[in-house]
This record gives sequence, C-alpha cells and structure tokens, in this order.
Amino acid sequence: MTVRVLAVGKKHEAWVAEGIDRYEKRLRKPFDVSWQLLPHSSREGDAARAEESERILAKVDRDAFLVLLDERGRNVDSPALAATLQGAFAAGRPVTVAIGGAYGVADRVRERADFVWSLSKLVFPHQLVRLILAEQVYRAQEIAAGRPYHHV
Repeated sequence: MTVRVLAVGKKHEAWVAEGIDRYEKRLRKPFDVSWQLLPHSSREGDAARAEESERILAKVDRDAFLVLLDERGRNVDSPALAATLQGAFAAGRPVTVAIGGAYGVADRVRERADFVWSLSKLVFPHQLVRLILAEQVYRAQEIAAGRPYHHV
C-alpha cells in the first residue's frame, strides 16, 4: 500500500528532494510514498483556504484513511503514528496525507480527516514538513517491523 501525500505548494526544493529520496529509497512495501503537489491559490486568506481545500478534497479517494497535518491536531509519538498507519493498512484502507497551504485548510477537510496530526506546537515551513513526513513514514515502517532504527 502506498502512503499518498497531497501537498499544496511548489515542487520540492533540491535539498528537500534529496532528503526525501534518501528515506524513500529505504522504504519497503507497504510503505511506498507518492507525492502529488497541488497549486497554490492565487487568492488570499479565507478564499485561498477554501479553494485549496476543495482541490485537496477532490483528490482524496472515498475509502482513503485521511491524515491531515495541522498544527492544531494531536501530537503523537512515533510508535503511535506507526500504529495508526498499520491500523489503516490492516483495514485495507489506502492512506492519504494532506498538507494544506499557507492559510491552512477549511473545516470540511478537518471534518473529513480520520486523523488530524500535529508534528509540533511549532510551525514549520512546508518544505521542511515534507522532509519530516518522509522520515516519519520510514520510521513507522521500521517500528512496525521491529527493526532498531527507532530507539526507545
């Protein structure tokens, strides 16, 4: 199964692409990652949030387990994230991770999400969030397989 990432924004910067590639090369089934970048809205504020949110929702499959990255979400440790992903895989649900734009996402996206996840109470640039996400998916794989990458 693939972890599909929908991210509002521009293509990966070179340093981000290099880091993401490093972790993706280490992934083993079912932990493939695919990226779909959605364009920023030309609008601002609420109008941009609404337009980008509609773009996200239009790309989420009906049966997908949707993980929304949001600073107001649940802050969990890596083993809990691994268990969440494993639970979705075990239920036969494809996993989609959504990263909104600079203005965040509309309530409709948050309501559709099966899991709203906060990386931290800090706010990170979108490019860095992508790299952190790639590493955490790799870490989840290693935790699920009982390998020693994650030290408790």
